[in-house]
Formats: sequence, structure tokens, C-alpha cells
Amino acid sequence: MRYLTFALAKGRLAEQTMELFESAGYPCEQMKEKSRKLIFVNEDLKLKFFLAKASDVPTYVEYGAADIGVVGKDTILEERRNLYEVLNLGFGSCRMAVAGPIDSKEKLNKSCNLRVATKYPNIASDYFYHKKKQTVEIIKLNGSVELAPIVGLSEVIVDIVETGSTLKENGLVVLEEICPISARMVVNRVSMKMQYERITKLIEAVKEKLG
Repeated sequence: MRYLTFALAKGRLAEQTMELFESAGYPCEQMKEKSRKLIFVNEDLKLKFFLAKASDVPTYVEYGAADIGVVGKDTILEERRNLYEVLNLGFGSCRMAVAGPIDSKEKLNKSCNLRVATKYPNIASDYFYHKKKQTVEIIKLNGSVELAPIVGLSEVIVDIVETGSTLKENGLVVLEEICPISARMVVNRVSMKMQYERITKLIEAVKEKLG
């Protein structure tokens, strides 16, 4: 039997995923050991796990280097990879939103040429160009996007919002909500056909634990 390989987004998401998998009967003891290993194996169940940067997880899954991935919906929307999204795991909940100073609300409603700073240019362009039919200039940033409206680089930002406290501290508010975000399980299209029984069995076991 070949290994079933999982790509997990590093950090808290991976920890929560492994807790869930373990409760569903898919543990990996090697991942609990402190080591510099890159691949973690459960020989009995023929499972392999590796940790990757969140934005790389959909790529590993699309190209078949991993059969299954667990990553945030924000990354799936931004990366636009060709894969199956099979399960909403529910944790890591937050929302994608347009935020800015309260007085930029008016500008948002007029179709004047706004500048939008974001780490998510694909999500932002899809929202403004296709949903709102609005012309905007999108500025890609990699660091703290909250800074952009404060220093005058942009009128608004598109970013993930959890509690909203970072926005509040910087004099910004949520102006429009784009979509809810949480951890999702994705599957490689070929793996779904070739390993259909094993993968659906795993999905059902995880679903049961999610209630």
C-alpha cells in the first residue's frame, strides 16, 4: 500500500489539525517529538505528513506532492489552484474584510479610483472588479497592511480580521465583509480517483469528530 501524504500549514493550524486527526484515528507520534525532520511517518497506517508555508500547501496538493492538504480558505482563494475542497474544519475562524478609517466609507461607495493595500491581490481584485464592478488600484504588501492607510499609501486595505482589535488600535474599522475564513481540507484531483476509498474513509472519520 502506498503512503497517503499530507501537507499541513505550519503553526497553530497544523497543531489543531493533528489533534483532530488523532481523535479520528489518524495519529502521527513522530510529529510530537522535537526534531529537525521534514517528513513525519505513521508506518502502521502508511501516512506521511510534512509542514509547509501556508501559501505553498495548495501548490504541493495540486502537483501531487501531497494527496491532502489543510490550509485556510484565504490561501485557497488567493492561490487559485486546481484541487478539490472537501471539508470545512471550522477552526482558525476569521473573516476577510475591507477596512480603513471610518471616513473612507463614503469613497468606497462612490466609484472613484481607490487605492487598496493588501497581502491578497487576487482576493481583492476579484472582490472589487467582479463583485463590486469598481475600478481600484491594488498595491501588494507583505508586512503590516494596517500601516498603509495611516501613512497615506492607500485609502483602504483588504485583510484577515479576527477580533478587530489591531484595526481599532490603529484607528481603522471594518467597512465591508468579503467572506468568512476557516481551515479547509483539500485533495489532489488524481489522488481522489486513485485513492478514493482511503480518502473518503478519512473524510468521514474526520467529519464524525467535527459533529
